[in-house]
Amino acid sequence: MRLAGKTALVTGAGRGIGRGCALELAREGANVVINDRPESPDLEATAEDIRALGVECQAIEEDVFSRDGCERLVAAIGALDILVSNPAFSRREAFLDYDAEIFEKTIQGTLVSGFHMAQLVARQMVERAAGGKIVFISSVQAEMPIGLCVAYGAAKAGLNHMMRSISVELAEHRINVNAIEPGWIDTPGEHVTFSSEVIEEQGKLLPWGRLGTPQDIGRAAAFLSSDDADYITGSVLAVDGGFRYKDCRVENQKPLREE
Repeated sequence: MRLAGKTALVTGAGRGIGRGCALELAREGANVVINDRPESPDLEATAEDIRALGVECQAIEEDVFSRDGCERLVAAIGALDILVSNPAFSRREAFLDYDAEIFEKTIQGTLVSGFHMAQLVARQMVERAAGGKIVFISSVQAEMPIGLCVAYGAAKAGLNHMMRSISVELAEHRINVNAIEPGWIDTPGEHVTFSSEVIEEQGKLLPWGRLGTPQDIGRAAAFLSSDDADYITGSVLAVDGGFRYKDCRVENQKPLREE
């Protein structure tokens, strides 16, 4: 129970990676505030699952894509020890056809909203002078230029750099700031884009033999939110089962010449 007595906020926690993070923080003893967009169909069910673990859980619907929404959310909570910032928006489309408004919405929902929430929570942490943990959910796409994902990759790359800059400024306040880069994770959103058959087949081709799960990311978030990670700040932790290097394995390399 590494997080007993701590209060954590997880944004975008209705389902998928956010839900996985909230559940793992709760399993480590944290009381959890979960947030999702207004009229979320998933938020209350996630809250019930967290309460079943024996910790307190408050579910708050709020639009964290806006500064006003972030301010209302933080004001409704009170003191926080941990923030897992997981807002995101993404649409796959070819660069030459990419809609300019969707590009801006992706940057706003993934990068700018992360700034707003982190700044508001960090101000509160600094005022309390009790330290704290901020974990951003990034993506391996911050490093990998994957086709059809120009906006999302740019937003996540910016998020990584922003995280490092924030970590430098908050170190004197003993606030650890880090990021997690999930690889290909089996979430409800992936099943909208890909069939279950494709997801299963492609998972077998990854070095770890499967897609990642929200629980995999949640366990990493729980670690970075604990005292075990006290000396870690400004770091990016890839949790991808080797996804970034799937084409680097020996069996994928052709010999330069015949023996």
